[in-house]
Amino acid sequence: MKVKVISILEDNYMYLVIEENGKKAIAVDPAVPHRLLDIVKREGVTLDAVLTTHHHWDHARGNENLAKEVPGIQIYGADDRIGALTHKVVHKQELKFGTLNVRCLFTPCHTSGHMCYFVWEDGCTDAPAIFTGDTLFVAGCGRFFEGTAQQMYKNLTEVLSTLPLETKVFCGHEYTVKNLKFALKVEPDNVKVKEMLAWAKARDDDDKPTVPSTLEDEFQYNPFLRLSEEAVQKFTGKTDPVEVLSILRAEKDKFKKPKERLPTPAMLAFQWALSMANSETLQGPTDRNMTKK
Repeated sequence: MKVKVISILEDNYMYLVIEENGKKAIAVDPAVPHRLLDIVKREGVTLDAVLTTHHHWDHARGNENLAKEVPGIQIYGADDRIGALTHKVVHKQELKFGTLNVRCLFTPCHTSGHMCYFVWEDGCTDAPAIFTGDTLFVAGCGRFFEGTAQQMYKNLTEVLSTLPLETKVFCGHEYTVKNLKFALKVEPDNVKVKEMLAWAKARDDDDKPTVPSTLEDEFQYNPFLRLSEEAVQKFTGKTDPVEVLSILRAEKDKFKKPKERLPTPAMLAFQWALSMANSETLQGPTDRNMTKK
C-alpha cells in the first residue's frame, strides 16, 4: 500500500492511497482536485473513491469538482453537509476497493459528523494507516467545535488508541512544531518531546512533512494521549482524565508559540530602517521628490 502525502492550501494534507501491485486508488480529503487528478494521471491509477473526514471546506471543497471530472466516483462520509456525498457511512462499516480495505471509525467532536478511516491492504506487510482528519494530529488533537471533552476522550482512548501500535497516523494539517512546543510546556522534562521537536523543526526548515507518525510514537509525546501521566495531571491540576483533556485543550487554544527572535545584526538593521522611515514621514518629502511647476 502506497500513500502519497500531498501538501495543499496553507497547511493541509490530502492523500492518495494506491494498491501495492494494482491500479486502484482512493483519495482522502482531496480539497484541491486538479492537483489530485494530475497525480492520479502521473501514477497511472484509477481513482475509485473519496473518503471525506468532515465537512469543513479545507477538507471537502473539492468533492463537487471531482464528481464532475470523474463520472461515477463514490464519495463517502458521515455528515450530510459534505458536498457531493454519495455514500453515508457509519461507525465500524467496512469498505473494499480492490485489495484496499477501509474501516470507518466515527469520531464526533471537532464536528458532529467526523469520521476517521483505518486502511490496510490484503497480502501486504506494510503497517496499516489511520487517516484522522482533524481529530488526532501529530502531538495534538482537534478543537472541540461541535462536541465535548467526553466525546474526544472516547475518540482518543476507546476508538483510536485500540488500533495496532504500528499504525501510521496521517492527519489533516501540518501543526507538528506548534503542537510539540505546547507538549514541551506541559512536560518540560519529556526527552522524547525534545527530540521530536528538534526533528520537526528540521523537517519544517526543509519544507518537508512530519507525517506520518505512528500510534506508538504518539503515546510517547502527545499530551492528549498521556492523560494519566503525572506531569500532565500536574499541569492541568486535575486527575480525572476527561477533566485533564478538557483543560489541556483549553490551554492549547490559548497557546501561542514563542516568536523566533531575529539575530542581533538583523534586528539592528530592521530598527535602523524603521527609524529612517519614521524620520522621512516626519520631515515630509525631500526636494527631489517635489515636482517643479
